[in-house]
Amino acid sequence: MRVLLAEDHHVLARTVAAGLRRVAIAVDVAASGDVAERLALLNDYDVVVLDRDLPVLSGDAVCRTLRALDEPPRIMMLTAATATSERVYGLEDLGADDYLAKPFDFAELVARIRTLSRRAPAPAPPALRSRGICLDLARREVQVAGQPVELTAKEFDVLRLLMEAHGEPVSHQELINEVWDRHLDPRTSTVRTTVSRLRAKLAGRAVVSADTGAGYRLC
Repeated sequence: MRVLLAEDHHVLARTVAAGLRRVAIAVDVAASGDVAERLALLNDYDVVVLDRDLPVLSGDAVCRTLRALDEPPRIMMLTAATATSERVYGLEDLGADDYLAKPFDFAELVARIRTLSRRAPAPAPPALRSRGICLDLARREVQVAGQPVELTAKEFDVLRLLMEAHGEPVSHQELINEVWDRHLDPRTSTVRTTVSRLRAKLAGRAVVSADTGAGYRLC
C-alpha cells in the first residue's frame, strides 16, 4: 500500500510517516498543497491523507483536483475543523472519502487508511499463480507447491509485483517506488536483501536479476 501524507506540521508529519512505515505502509510526505497535488498527479497512491489547511494551495483545492481525475485515489481529510457542518462539507461538497478530526488516535488513522485502501474501484483478482507459486491477494498468503510460505509484508509486495509482471523485469527503482517510498536511498541494499530472502523462501522458485541489469524477474 502506498500513501501520500499532506501535512504542513513538520513534527506531526514526521511522527505519522514513521508510524506508518513501521506497519509496512509506504508513505510520501508533502508539506504544501502544490507539492501534494504534483505528487498525487505523478504517482498512483492508494490513499491520500490531506490536511485541509495547507500553505500555497489549500487541501480543499487539492481534493477538488484529485476528485476530477478519471481514477482518483481515496482521500481522507485530516483537519482541526471538527464541526458537523465542516465534516458534511468535506464529505459531500469536496468529495472526500473519509474525514478525521485532529487530534486523532494513530491506531484509528491506520485502521481508516486500510479500510479506504480496500475500497478499490475494480476488484483485484483473488490470487496470482505462476511457476508453482500461489499468491492470495485478499488474505496476503503465499503457497509454493501447495505448502504455505511465511513472507514479511515487503517480501509479499515484491513477489506480487514480480508475478504481475509475468516474467518481465521489474526495475530496482520500480520496486522502491511501489514497495518502499521515494525517500529510500536508491543506492540502498534493502531491495537486494529483501529479494535474496524472498528467493530463499521460495525453495528453488528463483527470483533472479535480469542479465541486462534491467531489474528482477521470476524465471
